[in-house]
Amino acid sequence: MTKSIGDIMTKSVQTLQTNATVAEAARVMRDGHIGDIVVTNGKVPIGIVTDRDVVVRVVAEGKSPEATVVGDICTPEILALEPSASVGDAVRLMTEQKIRRVPVVKNGEAIGILSLGDLARAEDPTSALGTISAAPPTS
Repeated sequence: MTKSIGDIMTKSVQTLQTNATVAEAARVMRDGHIGDIVVTNGKVPIGIVTDRDVVVRVVAEGKSPEATVVGDICTPEILALEPSASVGDAVRLMTEQKIRRVPVVKNGEAIGILSLGDLARAEDPTSALGTISAAPPTS
């Protein structure tokens, strides 16, 4: 039986509203040992912000993390998949779009996130990425 991405996704997706500050997003990332947050308007995902976005779009530009909101720096119009999508569909989307993470959405609400690490753990657990992704987070 082919696995769906709902079987292998990270189920503890973090979300923040568009008006949350970048500093708040950075603290959520730090405390959760994660590198991405789905940005929402209500419960509807409208973008994604990553640790790289914080560095490139805020710190490197000299913007204040306390004054800048995630809605202004997130990647808008995110590509998302339903939990029933196949691993093959996810790999194709991530390869074609050159993205490392895909929010998983059901009934218009983010219920998980699928990362390259999730794919490696599920499909090639002995690979370097699979092994690293399975290791507990460091502080």
